[in-house]
Amino acid sequence: MPSTVSVYAGVDLAADPKRTGLATIRDEGERVVVEDARLGAGDDAIISVVGGARKTGVDVPFGWPRPFVEHVAAHSAGTLGSAPDSGPAWRRSMTARRTDAVVRERFGLVPLSVSADRIAHPALRWSVVEARLRDGGTDCPRDGSGRVCEVYPAAALRSWGLPFRGYKAADASAVREGVVDKLGEIVDWNGFREECVRSDDVLDAVIAALVAREAAAGRTLAPEPGDLDLALSEGWIHLPLAGMPH
Repeated sequence: MPSTVSVYAGVDLAADPKRTGLATIRDEGERVVVEDARLGAGDDAIISVVGGARKTGVDVPFGWPRPFVEHVAAHSAGTLGSAPDSGPAWRRSMTARRTDAVVRERFGLVPLSVSADRIAHPALRWSVVEARLRDGGTDCPRDGSGRVCEVYPAAALRSWGLPFRGYKAADASAVREGVVDKLGEIVDWNGFREECVRSDDVLDAVIAALVAREAAAGRTLAPEPGDLDLALSEGWIHLPLAGMPH
């Protein structure tokens, strides 16, 4: 074992703590050992795990589209000016972040809209966790350059050439087992294999931790300079570069 061992964490954040997956992995160089992988995590548990990890991947939008935020603020204040129209192009600007557009362009996947889908509920929860982390002195800019980064497990699986559709269904344990077996080329499941086969939320938490490890090594798609300002406000999905994690 190397003298310096890094620990990474992953969170598959749900609005309900009972449905939140949480995982920690230990990087031993050629192998990654799962230290914990479980279902059920409150805010305090998440904050504790982030504090003990070099980097944590979180499967939840870190922010809202800037035009949406500005629109809602103006609407609330009664200062909203008239728009040319409210057609599809305008609505897309309200519901898709810059990072969502990049994921769609690069991978053909469409992340859930934090403005218009149910993913807003866990995103609201994360906004509180983020504030607590920040108040506690944790460096957590939304572009992922600090101790936490936003991840998208399905896109990570696609980048790694693994099944990325249909693995989250209740009756898809066979698909999850295939993913777990393939990840076993680098991951020592350390007794947590069956939990990841049984629960897609727990598996996503482990994938989130693996992406955090890739991000820490500079092996994810970070924002281009022109996108950095938006990423610091809206969040940025860190996508692992092609090829299995190593």
